[in-house]
Amino acid sequence: MASDDPRPLTLRDVSEASGVSEMTVSRVLRNRGDVSHATRERVLEAAKTLGYVPNKIAGALASQRVNLVAVIIPSLRNMVFPEVMAGISGVLENTDLQPVVGVTDYMPEKEERVLYEMLSWRPSGVIVAGLEHTEASIAMLKASGIPVVEIMDTDGKPIDCAVGISHRRAGREMARAILKQGYQRIGFLGTKMPLDHRARKRFEGFTEALAKEGVEIVTQEFYSGGSALAKGREMTRTMLEREPELDFLYYSNDMIAAGGLMELLDQGIDIPGQIGIAGFNGVELLDGLPRRVATMDACRSEIGTKAAQVIAARVENPEAEIERIMELTPRISYGDTLKRR
Repeated sequence: MASDDPRPLTLRDVSEASGVSEMTVSRVLRNRGDVSHATRERVLEAAKTLGYVPNKIAGALASQRVNLVAVIIPSLRNMVFPEVMAGISGVLENTDLQPVVGVTDYMPEKEERVLYEMLSWRPSGVIVAGLEHTEASIAMLKASGIPVVEIMDTDGKPIDCAVGISHRRAGREMARAILKQGYQRIGFLGTKMPLDHRARKRFEGFTEALAKEGVEIVTQEFYSGGSALAKGREMTRTMLEREPELDFLYYSNDMIAAGGLMELLDQGIDIPGQIGIAGFNGVELLDGLPRRVATMDACRSEIGTKAAQVIAARVENPEAEIERIMELTPRISYGDTLKRR
């Protein structure tokens, strides 16, 4: 076949190039049947040289499934999700399954559209961030007939299986740690609070734990945009101008906490003596800051790993016994910004 021939390559082209029948080529490319090692290598080399890619959609007509796993996440800009994806990819690379990613920008309606398109390709499984979805998304996932793993959160009822942490518990534990060190005048800074259900749940757990000890949030600052160092600085400056007597700032994520740290250092504020700060997620960014910000590990890589293991196990054996809710335990890192008595 000429290299500039515009027509699609076919099994016949590979058959002619390798000198074996089309049926044998099909068996090799589908990894089916008894074919000698030498013949298999000849076919694979011919396919590689020609640039032939099997039509998996056509091959999936009988099984009604392709070897794709739909992974639906809110953002690729958020430093959290690349680690989740690394965990997923690390497991699936040892299987015939391949992850394909859809991004929702924290918008339920967009998630619905992404799900619709991805499910139309009949993937072998779905991994989707969060437990909150539109009614249409829930209906599609329930009717899909494939393994569904909701990740990052266990505070709710999963459609099929959930792998993550309890964000309410994470918020409560951080509140207790802050109070234990004697901080009382506490401010909260959060981004994407209307749409990021996990940040909202941490805030709810945080304020509940404070209330049990008779402490209320002195002030709070919310922002509907994405996480950024500059926004963290801006929000911190605004909050301190409004409430200069604050002695602790709790941020919904590490990125804005890092911005807050830089702002406090520029103002010459003693950290953690005058003001303590803490974030959430435990991202590697914190390792390069002038001070290590107190934070809580969100078990990101482990979540991705376990979610992919569930999908792989269920694809291999649809009757496999799988734990419905897998709750992981995050840990507080005190760093240099939260006093320890």
